Amino acid sequence: MSLDAAAARLADHLLEQEFVEVLAHHDADGIAAASILCHAMFRKGGRFRLRIRSGISTADLPREGSVLLCDFGSALSDLPDDVMVVDHHLPHFEGDYHVNPHLTGIDGERNLSAAGAAYIVAQRMGDNRDLAGLALLGIIGDGQDLEGPNRDISSEGIANGFITPRRGLRLPGRGLVEQLALAVNPYLTGFSGDPDAARALVAQVTDEDDLDIESLLSRVVLAAAPKASLPALCGIWGTTYSLGREAIDEALSLAAVVDACGKAGSGDIGASLCLRSTSALPEAWEITARYRQAVIAGIRGARRLDERVALFAVDDGGVASDVADALANDLVQSGPVFVIGEHGGRYSVSARCPPGIDLDLDALMRRLAETCGGQGGGHRRRAGARIDADQVDRFRQELLEAVPA
Repeated sequence: MSLDAAAARLADHLLEQEFVEVLAHHDADGIAAASILCHAMFRKGGRFRLRIRSGISTADLPREGSVLLCDFGSALSDLPDDVMVVDHHLPHFEGDYHVNPHLTGIDGERNLSAAGAAYIVAQRMGDNRDLAGLALLGIIGDGQDLEGPNRDISSEGIANGFITPRRGLRLPGRGLVEQLALAVNPYLTGFSGDPDAARALVAQVTDEDDLDIESLLSRVVLAAAPKASLPALCGIWGTTYSLGREAIDEALSLAAVVDACGKAGSGDIGASLCLRSTSALPEAWEITARYRQAVIAGIRGARRLDERVALFAVDDGGVASDVADALANDLVQSGPVFVIGEHGGRYSVSARCPPGIDLDLDALMRRLAETCGGQGGGHRRRAGARIDADQVDRFRQELLEAVPA
């Protein structure tokens, strides 16, 4: 079945439901995916409840009613067949209402996010082309490429005037000092977590409110270069996107705020922004600032546990995913990166392949987690696991033995 056919089948089924329980993963991609479909249902008079979760298991599903899972669910082979899933992780679910790019030969890790898949479904539910900007959040949030379906969606959004590309500083924030001091993707040594250094730099390159952008970029690159990877340095400046219809106009900032709210336990606020409410916008920005400060503290405080394998421990497992992204992508690494930390009484493990490294992390995390009585999986080069505290030492030993030299 083609992706369009699967999307049409799920869209028709979704519109037939009297009430839908929508559960979404707590990152920018998951919240955007669910919001796209909630927009589409609302416009057709549909009724729903949206809830944001850090993960999902079959036991977590509502016992009655129609259920829609966004940006998770594909990894669960024991879901009831009537559950609706819009996801882009490697699929194990075999239900009838499953939209996933991998099922049609599309790389869901690089070329189509859950939000992008949701956008395709939404177009089968009515004219929802104005939601292309929300689909862009999935591309940005999951670090995907503008290739294949991602390019088609963004190009359609640009052609219809809902997305406007520009060139500029690719750092989220409400001002230049905040952009530098809270930079986590990329992480900028010398400025991330140091507002005084950021403030001093801005004063040096600003004359009567006229910013010398070339001097700014040169100084940032010189400060970060000794430890930064080439992709991190190249990611400071480039294409940015204006989203005329969204609660925050700049796409990178909207993605960062929605992502931070979700991961900080305020997914309802992140979803409200994607549903185009601005009432909680000031609070959302404050949550984002605190969350990104926690990520920076995690990056700075990450403790390497093994000389051969890049296995790190952090005090706050709630930021393990973003710490792993930074360590793998923004700093120079020679192999896969693993970050482990306690969160909510269990331990989170985030695994990442730096550019140029290819290891099937989905299979590795799934196998090791199951061995230790937990859950794991994700993408080939980006995956994770959740395990109980009494299994941490075993998981660590199994991991060290499994990762090739």
